[in-house]
Amino acid sequence: MTIEYLKRGKSLEQRAEDDAKVRQVVETTLADIEARGDVAVRELAEKFDKDSRDSYRLSEDEIQTLIAAVAPSDIQDIKFAQAQVRRFAEAQRASMTDIEVETLPGVILGHKNIPVQSVGCYVPAGKFPMVASAHMSVLTASVAGVPRIAATTAPFKGQPNPAVIAAMHMAGAHEIYVLGGMQGVGALALGTETIEPVHMLVGPGNAFVAEAKRQLFGRVGIDLFAGPTETMVIADETVDAELCATDLLGQAEHGYNSPAVLLTNSRALAEETLAEIERLLQVLPTAETAGASWRDYGEVIVCDSYDEMLAVADDIASEHVQVMTDRDDWFLENMTCYGALFLGPRTNVANGDKVIGTNHTLPTNKAGRYTGGLWVGKFLKTHSYQRVTTDAAAAEIGAYCSRLCLLEGFVGHAEQANVRVRRYGGINVPYGEAAPHTNSQE
Repeated sequence: MTIEYLKRGKSLEQRAEDDAKVRQVVETTLADIEARGDVAVRELAEKFDKDSRDSYRLSEDEIQTLIAAVAPSDIQDIKFAQAQVRRFAEAQRASMTDIEVETLPGVILGHKNIPVQSVGCYVPAGKFPMVASAHMSVLTASVAGVPRIAATTAPFKGQPNPAVIAAMHMAGAHEIYVLGGMQGVGALALGTETIEPVHMLVGPGNAFVAEAKRQLFGRVGIDLFAGPTETMVIADETVDAELCATDLLGQAEHGYNSPAVLLTNSRALAEETLAEIERLLQVLPTAETAGASWRDYGEVIVCDSYDEMLAVADDIASEHVQVMTDRDDWFLENMTCYGALFLGPRTNVANGDKVIGTNHTLPTNKAGRYTGGLWVGKFLKTHSYQRVTTDAAAAEIGAYCSRLCLLEGFVGHAEQANVRVRRYGGINVPYGEAAPHTNSQE
């Protein structure tokens, strides 16, 4: 395998050092919120959000006033985007059915899909007001049937962003808070004197939000461990450098540490894309952010073959993978580790981020090896149940259970089974002994 890096980003060691610094800050902050509740949350909001208000939960009047400030054309665009997200989420929900099956005569097994009872949705807005994140979290939770949806967002330029608040409300949020970062997710997960804690946290955020969710996992559920936005472009000579460079920088502008990787089997395309990126950074209004990400986290990898490209792509397991080759369906069929695929030059990651209908909260930091992204199923808990309806079934299952429990040394477990064998099967099993085989079990 011949793989050549024309450009590398920060080493894993350097990235680990950055993560360690964030981890300590978050640990201290969450402990403070848990100890001092609303007082700590207010101090953090005033320090980081530069926002002091009587209540950080918006009233219905405040929500309606903010919605009224959104241009009608923007409202229509939000409605269109939410219609696409809703349509796909409803189709996903319909694919998840409750089941009940009789596995043996008199033995009924089943499962029910029950919504999580309360969810906190974080919608970033401190740097960019991410209107679309409201669709992805709040609306998807609503389609799943979550009875309490609390959404929180940072103020944008000192005030709640009207479009974000409108999107939250239109998506079905029951409570809306103006709290960013660690204080937002911390307050929702831990609870305060005025905020009831939730059962689950979802939504993207900066490194501090992602680390807070990681540390809170276990006390509450989370959608996934989400770090900075990642993008990968897999391309061959069927496309040009402008498309590749535009798609890489389009995601690199998310933050100062957003990895962007070009993976190609064309050295000419690789070199042309490097040059095109430098040209675009001269005219891109968000070049300060995108340029920092590209400088520190951008990579260009040249492979000899499509098989090598596939192997490297699965190893990196990028959040977003834009495939523009002469065999896009081959990558769809064979790739196993990624967040979401964007197939062909006609689509792009921004479609998925904002409007096309798939969810943009996706696994990062190689998590695509073991999980997919946020979807309606993340808000549903699949709970099993059992029912034995005949004496014969109770005795038969009980006999097997008795013997298998004693195989492991669990006498008390065995007696749970034995008492059923005695009562429903009429078989005298001495206390602490295994139930005998019967002809029906041969």
